[in-house]
Amino acid sequence: MTKRITYRGIYEQKSAGGGGDGDERVLVDRVWPGGIRRRGAPLDEWLREVAPSPELQRWYRYDPLRFGEFRRRYLAELDDPGHRRAAAKLHDLAQDHSLTLLTATRDTEHSHAAVLAEWLADPDHANARTDRPDGSGPGHTLVKPPVPAPGRVADEHPDPDPGKAGRTDAAEAAAPPGFRGALAERATDLNAGALAFVMGTGIVSTALYLGGAHEVSTVLLWTALAGFALLLPVQAWRLARRRQRFVAEFLGPRSFVFLTIAISANVLAARLVPDGHTTAAAAFLAFGAVGWLVLDYGIPIALITTLRRSPSFDQVNGTWFLWAVGSQSVAVGAASLAHTGTGHVLPVLAAVCFAVGVVQYLLIAGIVLARLLARPVRPEGLMTSVWIFMGAAAITVLAGVRLAALPTAATLLPRPVLMGSSVVLWAFSTWLIPLLLALGVWRHAVRRIPLRYDTGWWNLVFPIGMYAVTTHELGRATGTSWMVTLGRWEIWVSAVVWAVTFAAMAVSVLRPRSRAAQGQSPRAERAPRPGNAA
Repeated sequence: MTKRITYRGIYEQKSAGGGGDGDERVLVDRVWPGGIRRRGAPLDEWLREVAPSPELQRWYRYDPLRFGEFRRRYLAELDDPGHRRAAAKLHDLAQDHSLTLLTATRDTEHSHAAVLAEWLADPDHANARTDRPDGSGPGHTLVKPPVPAPGRVADEHPDPDPGKAGRTDAAEAAAPPGFRGALAERATDLNAGALAFVMGTGIVSTALYLGGAHEVSTVLLWTALAGFALLLPVQAWRLARRRQRFVAEFLGPRSFVFLTIAISANVLAARLVPDGHTTAAAAFLAFGAVGWLVLDYGIPIALITTLRRSPSFDQVNGTWFLWAVGSQSVAVGAASLAHTGTGHVLPVLAAVCFAVGVVQYLLIAGIVLARLLARPVRPEGLMTSVWIFMGAAAITVLAGVRLAALPTAATLLPRPVLMGSSVVLWAFSTWLIPLLLALGVWRHAVRRIPLRYDTGWWNLVFPIGMYAVTTHELGRATGTSWMVTLGRWEIWVSAVVWAVTFAAMAVSVLRPRSRAAQGQSPRAERAPRPGNAA
């Protein structure tokens, strides 16, 4: 009979009161978790020997960007003599019981428990004949369904289609060597919100255009277009070839990052309008509006209706503001394009999306503030995505300013309402900046969380660029000269932030290649200081 396999955090398991009926709860960490008493602990077994080696854990540092390489190294370790006995015992438990693998790791999705669950569920591993460490002969045979996402339970009935069942993320381990294998690895590990790069580059290009640096702005525009043309097909490939992992991310706490697909298209549409490329802008806006419509409803519906997740108030994070940013990006793109023609469709679309985005922003702001103020925040859990709090307010201001420049009869909203709400939100976004800077200092300077590049840095570039554009445009709309001057200075600040982030991204991409070219082994590199990367 097929057994179920799941994994979760031990602190979550403790609060939930244990596993389900018939579950064998196994702690798979090498070190006993702090704050858990050994007597009465919510587990049945502790297999410390099955955990990754200390060297591998020091190298990994729970950095999601290294998860693909960590997964391969850990799977290799499971076959060595030091892990084989514990792995065989875990196989025995999986044959007779439903398993819940427990770990103290906060990010269970990128933990060794997730790799272990995949290893047990993969027929290629489970059906393999493995010599027992005690010399008792070949091991048993297991038939497992694909590994569930974090906190989920695998289906009790395996897929009747063997071909479909084989198309799981476990195929990553069998990726072909060489260049194609490396590309498949990078595509598989691509962050779901990777198109934030296009958002940040596109808005900084818009800022530089307003600042008069048209040549540099054009270079960034082409960079953003190239990024969109590259990253969008990769996300489509992940949906087609790595569907299980894609769906797990879509139902996870950072599911709103998928809205970057629509937002990036709308940002590009608004940027193409000043250059006179109205046809291309209309095409990008059409794609972005349809993507927004699908994801703006699809993400909350999926999160509300699915039973295959473990909801928690601690999962609230700054990426949820992308729900409001998505609506306002359609408003900005539609209002920008409406200036080039006649008709009521685009102004009405912009006004409706603006109103929807305002309500979404207020709702998410209340939820996120309640999370930050009511629950303790670990420094490694305070991600750069919290800057979208400010960026969402800034893009709402820009949408209001662009709408206010249209005829009142076409926008459904009176100009005083648009400008008044824009000034209020601009003041609030300005107030947020010192608070966000102070939190960054607390995270990196006081609590000494290492400052390493990850895709989330672009969640910092976009709000800064958007705030610069918003300040400049609001100053022009209200006739406030000092605000226009301030906006021009902020434009160059956003350009510097973009350049630093782009350079850090280039170094992070090229560094592994340079090591490989020199023939260095990844294990030979110096183990970095332990710590979590959010």
